[in-house]
Amino acid sequence: MSPAADRYSHGHDESVLRSHRWRTAENSAAFLLPHLTPGAEVLDVGCGPGTISVDLARLVYPGQVTGIDLDDEVVEVARRESAGVEGTGLTFAVGDVYSLDFDDASFDVVYAHQVLQHLGDPVAALREMRRVLRSPGILAVRDSDYGAFVWTPPDPRLDRWMEIYHRITTANHADADAGRHLHRWVREAGFTDATVSSSNWTFHTDDERAWWGGLWADRVRSSEYARQGLEYGLTTSDELDEIATAFREWADDEDGLFIVVHGEVLARV
Repeated sequence: MSPAADRYSHGHDESVLRSHRWRTAENSAAFLLPHLTPGAEVLDVGCGPGTISVDLARLVYPGQVTGIDLDDEVVEVARRESAGVEGTGLTFAVGDVYSLDFDDASFDVVYAHQVLQHLGDPVAALREMRRVLRSPGILAVRDSDYGAFVWTPPDPRLDRWMEIYHRITTANHADADAGRHLHRWVREAGFTDATVSSSNWTFHTDDERAWWGGLWADRVRSSEYARQGLEYGLTTSDELDEIATAFREWADDEDGLFIVVHGEVLARV
């Protein structure tokens, strides 16, 4: 699978970037943080708007963090929104995970958050990440597992949301349940020393429900989820409106709970 054949199931609609900007090293890379050292050179693959990259740069200063993303517009967002960050070695560039524009053994750490779940050939991408790692070096990958998500109260409209998302990612030759496969993909890419873990994002308080429910109510109407779902003939505009309403009703329910499950692998070269 070539990168040209990979189609991003989320896109970079404002509603998607809203969720990506919320991410921090603490809530998205906690399994890696104890292993970071000052002076390390880090590659953040699929950096998006760069919020995690900024945190990593502060943690490894005076080291260097390079954030790459395939989308040139979101790279510009990362550059613009990190422009006020001082005292850190941080750069952003357009980059292709299947063909990284770096020499062999260029980095001490390669980190990828919710990237492999969108790729048609995650093992090929991991082999390329391994190529640019020094020995000893650390690979840290974290991906969500949509099939393991938990929410309450139950709602058949949210069940349809999940069904549609799985069918979209299947049409895009990607795996929405990547979190449960990471350990195998890492092994197939040639890593032999791996530690497997998992962690969750949990949304329950009034503010958390309002943010998460509002976010997805917008995403099912305006992001690539909506565009691709309609393009592939998997849903209708009326059904998308019903799903958006379901997310808002979930957000208004004081008993609402949503758990986003992630698989994680930390591997060494």
